[in-house]
Amino acid sequence: MAEFKESYHKIPDGKEKVIKRMMETEQKINHEIKKASLMKNEMRISFDAISVNEAFARVAVAAFVAPLNPTMEEISDIKTAVSEAVTNAIIHGYDEEYSGKGEKKEQVYLHCKILDDVLEVEVQDQGKGIEDIDQAMEPLFTTKPEMDRSGMGFAFMEAFMDDLEVISEPFCGTLVRMKKKLGTISWIKQED
Repeated sequence: MAEFKESYHKIPDGKEKVIKRMMETEQKINHEIKKASLMKNEMRISFDAISVNEAFARVAVAAFVAPLNPTMEEISDIKTAVSEAVTNAIIHGYDEEYSGKGEKKEQVYLHCKILDDVLEVEVQDQGKGIEDIDQAMEPLFTTKPEMDRSGMGFAFMEAFMDDLEVISEPFCGTLVRMKKKLGTISWIKQED
């Protein structure tokens, strides 16, 4: 019986190299499959700068991120931040004074990217821009107190997303860039 076990495990001469190459090839294939399984996706949409489209933007981003299987809390955070950014573009970027009292339909641009488990969302307008970004980002600061605006938009974006960047110049528009890591994959990738 011992003789049978020994011959069963013995690899015939010359085949060791073939088996070694097969194992190396299998490792390379598994590595490529692992790399390919990382989620990559991108979406660009634009829509009229009217308040009903704020809800559209929220739902579009929530649907876009759904393949990552986010938690309800993560979806709620993302939808709130997107809502605030889009509302700012509509209310502050394209106010009647700047846009000519609604004669021309202005656009809000929404750009989303997923890389691995990180969502990046950009909301951009080509409106009047922000003169003082630091002041605009202060909680409770608003340029529209007559419209009962709370001045908490940027504070909510900062609270619900992992990263917030605002780029703006007067009469050139505003770009709000936000990032959120979803799920449990570490921010720092481990080397294979």
